[in-house]
Amino acid sequence: MGKQIVILGSGTAGTMTANRLRRAYDESGLRITVVDQNDVHVYQPGLLFVPFGLAQPHALVRSRPRQLHDGIDYRRAHIDRVDLAGQVVHFAVGGWLAYDVLVVATGARLLPDETEGLTGPGWGESVFTFYDLPGAVDLHQALERFEGGRVVIDMVDLPVKCPVAPLEFAFLADWYFQRRGIRDKVRLTYATPLDAAFTKPVAARELGGLLERKGIELVTEFALGEVDGEGGRLVSYDERELPFDLAVVVPLHGGAEYVERSPGLGDELGFVPVDPHTLQLPDHPDVFAIGDAAGLPASKAGSVAHFEGEVLVHNIGRFLAGRPLDASFDGHTNCFVETGFHKALLIDFNYETEPLPGHYPASVGLPLLKESRANHFGKLAFEWLYWHGLLPGRDVPGIASAMPRHGKQSLPV
Repeated sequence: MGKQIVILGSGTAGTMTANRLRRAYDESGLRITVVDQNDVHVYQPGLLFVPFGLAQPHALVRSRPRQLHDGIDYRRAHIDRVDLAGQVVHFAVGGWLAYDVLVVATGARLLPDETEGLTGPGWGESVFTFYDLPGAVDLHQALERFEGGRVVIDMVDLPVKCPVAPLEFAFLADWYFQRRGIRDKVRLTYATPLDAAFTKPVAARELGGLLERKGIELVTEFALGEVDGEGGRLVSYDERELPFDLAVVVPLHGGAEYVERSPGLGDELGFVPVDPHTLQLPDHPDVFAIGDAAGLPASKAGSVAHFEGEVLVHNIGRFLAGRPLDASFDGHTNCFVETGFHKALLIDFNYETEPLPGHYPASVGLPLLKESRANHFGKLAFEWLYWHGLLPGRDVPGIASAMPRHGKQSLPV
């Protein structure tokens, strides 16, 4: 009988991993079971566009098990905990599932209740998030009603899913209000706990300059401590205040709840602290993590899960064969940053190399750190690629797991 691989989570990372494994190994050599608590697979990059009427909510949702290849078992269940010593996953309503290899791919969850007042008065009326589908839909309705005032976009803290998305929201809001003819009545503010617009210096300079050119106020080192929905104020821990008429807040993120109930599995935030290059949990070599669930010094973005997947599937095979693992994942990340007016810029980086100007994936390709229509169309095309290429576990020709160095300028300009 073949080995049992259990994958917890059937979002982007879990689905890609299961499909890659099924393509790589026949059913006699590997049994694959995917566990998730519901049947709703959401195309999360599309959530950014819903508030502006640029994407329809129903088009972003598909069935989870229908994205899995034949020969993969799907089990719908709430996970209670993982017994690492016994190699068993326990379910909340009874039952269990043993594994030879466990892959944690349950992503990140929103923790709005961790910020004082965020879900209190004003929540869903003047205070919103677009990081889940109901919130994005509610925000769309609020924006349609909005006739002027101060809009504050705030990211509570890192890590968050797709850390460029709050910036993209600010850029698209500028475009949206211009299209409606009320931009002169709207004050846009982008607040961040970082000391710049982004985490990496070269990209921070470019993105910060873009905010300035679009007339979007940047407030740095703003660590949100309280939301006063009735008074229309965001209050930082150092008691600075940002008044608002409409607040768009990206809540704190954490790992799945069951991770916290599983001794030895997660860190203090509920993410799984795997080796940054092999994706293996050091004290439990039969456990791996991928995507947003992994506690890595990399962005929590769909591209990261895709690039991790090639290394992860290779390493699961090496682990089962008793061979040394491949320590080749370099933190490769790339993101299209939508900037409005049918333009976007592209950033590409890894653990060691920050986003730099140039082209991707080689010296002839999409421009990096530069607005272009080509990048915008690249972002739009990604949705088709997501459903028909990445989720099915296919490799993309010319796009490798390791970050390409050709085409990048060695020094910032």
